[in-house]
Amino acid sequence: MRFIGNIEAKTDSKGRAFLPAVFRKVLQAAGEERLVLRKDIFQPCLVLYPESVWNEQLDILRSRLSRWNSRQQQIFRQFVSDVEILTLDGNGRFLIPRRYQKMAAIAQAIKFVGMDDTIEIWQNDEPDKAFMDADGFSEAIEEVMSKADGEDRSAE
Repeated sequence: MRFIGNIEAKTDSKGRAFLPAVFRKVLQAAGEERLVLRKDIFQPCLVLYPESVWNEQLDILRSRLSRWNSRQQQIFRQFVSDVEILTLDGNGRFLIPRRYQKMAAIAQAIKFVGMDDTIEIWQNDEPDKAFMDADGFSEAIEEVMSKADGEDRSAE
């Protein structure tokens, strides 16, 4: 399952949004019916996880945390406690609960960003907040990809 792209949208007065058709097709092809919504850990955006992806992430996190360590239990509790299970209605809409809108400072204009196996939802009033500037991006990707090739090209 791969979500890619950057699609602008709007929520209605009740906080409902249409999941972009291109993303709905990916979910349908994968047989996914439910999504899990949570605030991103690092950024002021929301993340939609297909249920199977959420379950995989939960399994990975659970395997790395001990039930017998109080701090690690707090980490797990915090990660899993503030989520919403969502199902798209017949028109492909879902409700972004008010508390999530507040968490991510989301108003009416939003942006869906495909992030491989998840979908981010950003407030669209600050379009560059989700991205690096062009120079920063080119430097960062060069560093990451040169390490991935097993070469350290930073000395060049």
